[in-house]
Amino acid sequence: MKKYFAELIGTFTLVLFGCGTAVVAGASVGVLGIAFAFGLALIAMAYGIGPISGCHINPAVSLGVFFAGKMTGKDLAGYIIFQFIGGILGAAVLFLIMTGRAGYDVTVSGLGQNGWGPGYMGGYALQSAIIFEFVATFLFVVVILGSTQDGVHTELAGLAIGITLVVIHIFGIQITGVSVNPARSFGPAIFAGGKAIEQLWLFLGVPSIAGILAGILFKIKALTK
Repeated sequence: MKKYFAELIGTFTLVLFGCGTAVVAGASVGVLGIAFAFGLALIAMAYGIGPISGCHINPAVSLGVFFAGKMTGKDLAGYIIFQFIGGILGAAVLFLIMTGRAGYDVTVSGLGQNGWGPGYMGGYALQSAIIFEFVATFLFVVVILGSTQDGVHTELAGLAIGITLVVIHIFGIQITGVSVNPARSFGPAIFAGGKAIEQLWLFLGVPSIAGILAGILFKIKALTK
């Protein structure tokens, strides 16, 4: 249970501080600030819980690790369940904080949920959202699996992975708000409701498929040493 609980804590932290920065301080810190909030939260957790669980804190990453042949089906199920619980709890704490702000309405201001289309960020179409989430998640999981594979020095893996997440956010916040993580998307969406729930299928499915593809490429040794 230690590794499952670690995944809960890690995902909770990512959602609370990443989405929290977007909601509380996004107007002040902008895209760069939000991007670094997500990346730095991941780096912190990589060194905080990495020795316990490997710090997946993302179902797409766990699927990639599983399909790469690096974890059991039992652990895959446990990781994903606790990642989603962590995402929900992170969003719940953020929601409670935001209800203390005068005039806050989650249906208007949101909770850092992902989306696309007219009225959301840059107004990008569904096609753009699918392409971005697939490519970004695939490359993200490739960096994770590559920097932690057998026979490499992994001391700086957490830093490399966190920086990759920063770059992904700098590029993609205006497109989808950046998911690349089904658990990160699920928590805020269930509190925001409405359109966030209607569009949730993309952020659950596309990153998962991309993670699986990356894992398969490592399984067949197309990207290993």
